[in-house]
Amino acid sequence: MAKHEKYIQDNLDSLGKRLQELRKAKGYHNYEQFAFHNGISRSQYGRYENGQDLRFSTLCKVLKALDISLEEFFKGFD
Repeated sequence: MAKHEKYIQDNLDSLGKRLQELRKAKGYHNYEQFAFHNGISRSQYGRYENGQDLRFSTLCKVLKALDISLEEFFKGFD
């Protein structure tokens, strides 16, 4: 894997972990339950938490469902 591809994947993995943390903090212990409740494809949302296929527009939709701003989201980003 090229250096820049690894950098991108590492960041996607971190984004997915952050989404998982926030989902659980909102009381959704199951990603499928969260996705269903918020009108997001369950299989697609599972990929987001696993660091796959996440676009900025999708991130915004998920953050709206979590009722969290981009600023709040990225404060906890490592």
